[in-house]
Amino acid sequence: MPQGPRNTPWNQPAWLQFTSIDHGIVPHHVPYPLVRRLDQIFGWAAAKALEGEEIETPPEYAALAVLDDFPGIDQRRLAALTGLDRTNVGHLIDRLEAKGLVNRDVSGADRRARELRLSPQGKKIRRRLRPKVVKAQAQVLSPLASAEQDILIDLLIRVVKANESNARPGAGRRKPRSRHAASA
Repeated sequence: MPQGPRNTPWNQPAWLQFTSIDHGIVPHHVPYPLVRRLDQIFGWAAAKALEGEEIETPPEYAALAVLDDFPGIDQRRLAALTGLDRTNVGHLIDRLEAKGLVNRDVSGADRRARELRLSPQGKKIRRRLRPKVVKAQAQVLSPLASAEQDILIDLLIRVVKANESNARPGAGRRKPRSRHAASA
């Protein structure tokens, strides 16, 4: 196989060629630190858009958006769709319910389960805030041309879908405990 600079194969993506530096990598040119930084930037932009609103945090807005799009789901599904830990989603729903924005109803299919729905006030707030949150995200992406923004979103969707089984809160921080180890 033909070799590029520093004995890297020519058919590698440029970011891999760039990181093939003796004794390490350049962290600001590899996916994880860039995606982590972009997440921080989007979080800041969403928080800024929500300043002074009834919804105080990006996860609260995300919960409203998901419940508006998928009325009647349970907390487990909400956690999966927002990428939040189930315990944190429980606390989040408690806060939103206390504000009168979310209703928990007993499921007709399983009396132990609770279906989550936006209250009329929750729907009103989501509709009012949506343009502000979308505008904040558009401003973050504004260095890219419109077509580049669409390509970025398409590529992100492809990568996330291909790795969906690994998309769980806490993934990579510690190994999952087996049921047998937990009962020992």
